[in-house]
Amino acid sequence: MKARLTYIPVEIADHFEDFIITRDEQILDAVKARTRDFSTLSLLKLLYQLRCGPMTFSNLYTNSKIRMKQSFLNYLHLCIEYNFISKETIGPNVIYSLTDRGRRMLDLFMQKSN
Repeated sequence: MKARLTYIPVEIADHFEDFIITRDEQILDAVKARTRDFSTLSLLKLLYQLRCGPMTFSNLYTNSKIRMKQSFLNYLHLCIEYNFISKETIGPNVIYSLTDRGRRMLDLFMQKSN
């Protein structure tokens, strides 16, 4: 599996250090890092952001630090298809929430890192 360079929110990098090969510079609230198992880490970035409560699309996109919008959309749709995240339209906004299944998935990785 090829290592990839990505930006990871500092809090997520601290929780999931086993995905990080090397840490580079810290820019505001994100760490530039070379990572392994990039896809799993990207899914965890999305799930981790929703652990405290629902978010709008733009907040989730910004906070996840997945920089390419198409990649973000691919991971978001995957999470919705596997029922890790639910979406609800409220007025002009789409609100994303973590489902019980998504919380269990996130908890499995959180327990590993404790």
